[in-house]
Amino acid sequence: MDFSKIWDKYGIYIALGFMMLMMFSYSIEWLRVGVGKGIDGAFSPVVDGFGIPFYILIVILSAFTGLYSSIIQKYTIDYEKMTESQERMKEFQTEYREAQLSQDEKKIKKMDAKKDRVMREQLEMSQQQFKPMAYILVLTVPIFFWLLFRLAQVKSTITMPYVGTVGLEAAAVWIIPAWMLWYMICSITLSQIIRKSLNIGGL
Repeated sequence: MDFSKIWDKYGIYIALGFMMLMMFSYSIEWLRVGVGKGIDGAFSPVVDGFGIPFYILIVILSAFTGLYSSIIQKYTIDYEKMTESQERMKEFQTEYREAQLSQDEKKIKKMDAKKDRVMREQLEMSQQQFKPMAYILVLTVPIFFWLLFRLAQVKSTITMPYVGTVGLEAAAVWIIPAWMLWYMICSITLSQIIRKSLNIGGL
């Protein structure tokens, strides 16, 4: 069985299905707590031994997730090919728009014939971007289970701009908890630095 051919044809559906399965796993309490408790048994002596505050733990984990996510994407996505594909799409869109504005029917027909090939290439690039998501989620979901487990064990606060001092489990912006908002801020910032250092561009 040629997995690469199966992925080329059904990759986007496999990735989306796996993502939905991972998100559904959050609703299974025994699984979430069990995984979180298992990871905590291994790492809590280090975290508690060094007295690492919860908000610093989030910084460390967001840096770790940003690092392995970037490495996985670097070796599973052909960024050079993707950049070339994006440039061809921009050129096609520019030419197509010019043909429509000039009402050049001959050129429009020529561009329509080329459109299917360009769109197919874009779909292939989109599928390639989904490919590393399965690997990333396998590592990221257990980390989130551990964070949720740790959060239930400790009562910690964080001081954030425009929000003030709030409990990490309290809503900071709309329904987003403070710990998740802090994780998002750290993850986006650190991921940009890591991706730049690995020469794979921004998010």
